[in-house]
Amino acid sequence: MIKLYDYHLDENGFRVRLLLSMLGLAVETVAVDKAPGREQEKPHMLALNPTGTLPILEDGEVRLFGTAAILAYLVRAHAPDSPWLPADPADFGRVQQWLGFSGRELKPAIDAREAALFTSEGASDCDLKAARKAFRIMEEHMTLRQIDGAGWCVGDTPTLADLALLPSFALSRDCGIDHDEYPALRRWLRRFRALPGFITMPGVPDYH
Repeated sequence: MIKLYDYHLDENGFRVRLLLSMLGLAVETVAVDKAPGREQEKPHMLALNPTGTLPILEDGEVRLFGTAAILAYLVRAHAPDSPWLPADPADFGRVQQWLGFSGRELKPAIDAREAALFTSEGASDCDLKAARKAFRIMEEHMTLRQIDGAGWCVGDTPTLADLALLPSFALSRDCGIDHDEYPALRRWLRRFRALPGFITMPGVPDYH
């Protein structure tokens, strides 16, 4: 049985839960309260992940942290022939490129949402500006893809690139970012929501 240490409002945890659902994999979820006291930084949790971050995945003798690593592992271990990680080397590289983007350029969006939800100060102007810049890059990419008749970030089917990028945009209204600024991303989100196995979480719009 796969075990996931997770916080139900955590965006990275949502990425992993979403893939698990779309792959049809059973999972035991261990709820970890992030605040106050940062349970994930207590000794019993640091023994699982010395960086003190969530989510953490256990699958038999395999234990992993880092969202991109967990997503790639789940596909390779449980759905190796699926298009989530393309076999074509160029498309595989493009997926890795967007996975990196989700961990770097989208971090301000994650930080802005967490600050808006869990602090009295709210999201910083710096994080909001960086988040909008990242969404603009995604919007321009998806606009060009749609002009070319493609509905997904890479290739002809949804991949881990789509799954890794989507939560930050879907949840960004939590920190006050207006989705009307990003019509191509709104259409992309609608398409992704229609895929078998899609699950939601608080903050993900029911429709656009």
